[in-house]
Amino acid sequence: MPTGPHDAGADFGAGPLVLGVDLGTGGLRTALATAHGVILAVARRDLPTRLLPGGGAEQDPDDWWRATAETVRELIAAHPQAVDRIKALCFSAQWGGLVPAAADATPVHPALIWMDARGARYAQDATGGAVTVPGTGYGVLKLRTWLAKTGGVPTRSGKDPVGQALWLRHERPEAYRAARYLLDVPEYLTLRASGRAVAARDTAVLRWATDTRDPSTLAWDEQLARMGGLETAKLPEQVPAATLVGPLTPGAAADLGLPEGVQVVAGTGDTTAAALGAGAVRDYAPHLYVGTSAWLSCHVPRKKTDVLRNIAALPAAVPGKYWVATVQDVAGRAVDWLIENVLADPDHPRSASAIDRLTALAATAPPGAHGVVFAPWLNGERTPVDDPSLRGSWFNLSLSTTRADLARAVFEGIALNTRWMLEAVEHFTGHTGPEGLGPIRFIGGGASSTLWCQAMADVLNRPIDQVAEPSLANVRGAALLAGLALGEVTWDQIPDLVQIAARYEPNPDNRARYDEAYAALRAHHKAHRKLYARLNPPSATQPARAAG
Repeated sequence: MPTGPHDAGADFGAGPLVLGVDLGTGGLRTALATAHGVILAVARRDLPTRLLPGGGAEQDPDDWWRATAETVRELIAAHPQAVDRIKALCFSAQWGGLVPAAADATPVHPALIWMDARGARYAQDATGGAVTVPGTGYGVLKLRTWLAKTGGVPTRSGKDPVGQALWLRHERPEAYRAARYLLDVPEYLTLRASGRAVAARDTAVLRWATDTRDPSTLAWDEQLARMGGLETAKLPEQVPAATLVGPLTPGAAADLGLPEGVQVVAGTGDTTAAALGAGAVRDYAPHLYVGTSAWLSCHVPRKKTDVLRNIAALPAAVPGKYWVATVQDVAGRAVDWLIENVLADPDHPRSASAIDRLTALAATAPPGAHGVVFAPWLNGERTPVDDPSLRGSWFNLSLSTTRADLARAVFEGIALNTRWMLEAVEHFTGHTGPEGLGPIRFIGGGASSTLWCQAMADVLNRPIDQVAEPSLANVRGAALLAGLALGEVTWDQIPDLVQIAARYEPNPDNRARYDEAYAALRAHHKAHRKLYARLNPPSATQPARAAG
């Protein structure tokens, strides 16, 4: 049944209502909300992921749509009085993936999601050259062109729409030819709802085929597309963020149980939605998201790129602004992995009771986990090193190490890796003083844990502002984007529309032990990165398995 912080006695007020849909890697949430981002009710479905040999990670787009329809219908059934007041629908979604689709939105191949690295060797061929930049593998001329025009560059790990499209073209040519469109995930959902294949300016950028020097530009660059092996004929039309794309198609309206007049807003990536849902839309206001993956970002006034740390400032949904693009490949997914495979909890890893038991267990170990350190690179890493060969580990174990130490080390290891990312972001933005970027707004499922909030404050040595209802930040952001599209909200209002539940200050008593643990994590990476590269070459075959 629908759930939400105000579900039982929700005050629907008098203004228009919107639906925000957030598709994460592990599941989908749909929120019934006001146009000002007040969440009235939420419904959720879990979604499976297939992990395949060679680094494949696929999902079924029909599962996404089915979950959308089921959750919207649940909300309507619980609140039938709201139906006629719903004016817009907006999707926030995982992005950096590829959905090959026919013109009518029928998927012609499973979606390759952001974790899919099967295109690594094709991406390396496309980005290399006769003369390469030392330490990067990028061809000098290609790198110069990409950076000058886009501010970024396709990843050589294959984990973006460039590597994924190249893999599809070479390894699944029938599906490639059958695809009218090669869409990112938010764009596919928008097509499925509206019948229009469009890319909001902020989601189009990960193809590295747009000139971002002017953030208002809405055109594909043929030279850049050719460099990445992309056919612009298969790419969607570009539109500004917060654009009303059009009403629901009759088929989509019937699936969702909504009136055909409900407007569809151009979908956005989870990073954009998260910034809105955290209220962090002003320049240099940071937010940290911990869900399946993690990122730390802020908005900046100009384009910039740091190739060595794999950071770029990309066009934002906020008009005229850029956002700092980072990603930690595995964060909360490491907690799921711990519950599923190490602690053997019979509950589903995402159940509240399983997480609560794990958190309670971790809390019985002291800060620093008796010296145990966890490296959370279970699927490689992105920022500040783009290295798909890295793998996770606990180290400094002893016969006295307990299950509680192992559990706490996982929470702390993700925080330690986040510190590495924070240092890169503060260097990128020029905020390298003792206070750095200042207080960090914390969102995502990880921010629901008080243990994790305090660990982040201690490890990062920054105040952590726990956003109210942090696990709903993305879906709140989608709702706010719908409100912006309807003209009910302005960008300047957003920071004041998002509440802070609590502030966690760094505990100076824990500073020395976390400094030592952080130094140990960095030393572990330096000492073992070549070993990981030898053990996990791009062509290595991994056993296929499913992830729920």
